[in-house]
Amino acid sequence: MRSIRFVSAGQTHVGVSVDESHTTARVLDAHPALGPARETGQTLRVDKLLAPLVPTDILCIGLNYREHAAESGSAIPENPMLFIKASNTLNDPGAPIPVPRRTDQVDYECELAVVIGPRPAKHVGKADALSYVYGYTAANDVSARDWQREKRLGGGQFARGKSFDGFCPLGPAIVTADEIPNPNDLRIKTILNGQVMQDHTTGDMIFDVATLIESLSSTMTLRAGAVILTGTPQGVGFARTPPVWLKAGDTCVVDVERIGQLSNPVGAD
Repeated sequence: MRSIRFVSAGQTHVGVSVDESHTTARVLDAHPALGPARETGQTLRVDKLLAPLVPTDILCIGLNYREHAAESGSAIPENPMLFIKASNTLNDPGAPIPVPRRTDQVDYECELAVVIGPRPAKHVGKADALSYVYGYTAANDVSARDWQREKRLGGGQFARGKSFDGFCPLGPAIVTADEIPNPNDLRIKTILNGQVMQDHTTGDMIFDVATLIESLSSTMTLRAGAVILTGTPQGVGFARTPPVWLKAGDTCVVDVERIGQLSNPVGAD
């Protein structure tokens, strides 16, 4: 099942997508990642896709692909590296990624996003971890690299450089976990203006999805509707020679096998 949030005739709905292009949906009375949900009997045209849910938390893992750690000049982490994106970063499929006034180093990061629910997860063992997953979607962990890396700007930390407005596009749909039995066997890509920039597999994760859930849930409750961004593979813009930064007029596409394409134009803030 592919669950979506969408606008139809000016109203926001949650539904089950009828087709892979998400032009029509069967309406639900609640979001299935958050609790029991039933079909209302309505089928509506999708006028605009929204992020497939409003996350309760956006939890992110840094340096979780071996080859990305290598291109970053970083050691392999001994434990998952957690940072958090603020709620203002949430962005919709097809909506512009803003290039903020105070940075000129905006970078892309294709990521597999894990959606927890409808049960919260706390003190979960690895063997049971995937049973707490409602489904999976695609994410773009957009990053202002200068603010992430340079203390002179008041940054020098992950969260500040990752939490500009609109820096977390999600979508286009959440594919339920029953359709993706192994989330660490998926092809994942970033395509910028038609050129493939990242092309790898989620099998390169240092900490697989089940391990991430086990680790995070050992110190915090993963609430229903929490989204975990699981890291990005090699090929990011800052590691290229010369660096490649997103600019107004670009189109950035995150493509995750079995989930689909999350496409966003890039615009000025």
